[in-house]
Amino acid sequence: MVHEHCDRCLASARWHGNALLMVIDAAFDSIGLNYFQSVVPRVELFRQRFIETGEIVTMEALIKATDEKLKEIWKNSRSWKVAKEIAFYLSHLKKKYRMDDKSALIYWAKNARLIDWEKDPVGSIGGVGINTYQYLRMMGGVDTVMPDKIVKKVIYEILDKAGVRRPANDIDFVIFVEKIAPKLGYRAIELCWMTWLIQSEAGLSRTEKYADLLPKI
Repeated sequence: MVHEHCDRCLASARWHGNALLMVIDAAFDSIGLNYFQSVVPRVELFRQRFIETGEIVTMEALIKATDEKLKEIWKNSRSWKVAKEIAFYLSHLKKKYRMDDKSALIYWAKNARLIDWEKDPVGSIGGVGINTYQYLRMMGGVDTVMPDKIVKKVIYEILDKAGVRRPANDIDFVIFVEKIAPKLGYRAIELCWMTWLIQSEAGLSRTEKYADLLPKI
């Protein structure tokens, strides 16, 4: 299941390939709430309320949408600011290269860099930390990892037991996982999702608890 989920992510096919929903997903997730219990239901509500009705279906439409309307779905202003500013940059790429939303996300992700990520047009947006940045790159098709605290905790426990020195910082952590993943027979993105999904909620791993939901997102 994790393998298939990662395949979809690398194909930019999460949320049925809708890049606007991927951006909103990342923006909602950036404030640290429970992903499956808080973020996913609200992204799905946005899909039903705005995309299915044709009211907000593009990056440009999101930029123009009023905060009042958007807060019917998600009340956090910071999340919407992040989403709109990412959408603004991607809409610039769309216009410049005559792309659609998904192609713009993929183009950005393929050309975005880890080193000096804060200088990237997306990385420099207030509220976009390295985890959000890496998450977007993953959804844009890049085989990489988020230096999320849970991912680091699991990897560090393995390194400590093996007597291997921990990477010095988040950048080094990402580089280390990208290098070690093929030697373990995995992709970096798989190590990222596996370490996150094996965590327990209510006595079940997230893979078990959300087995019906994962294929839909």
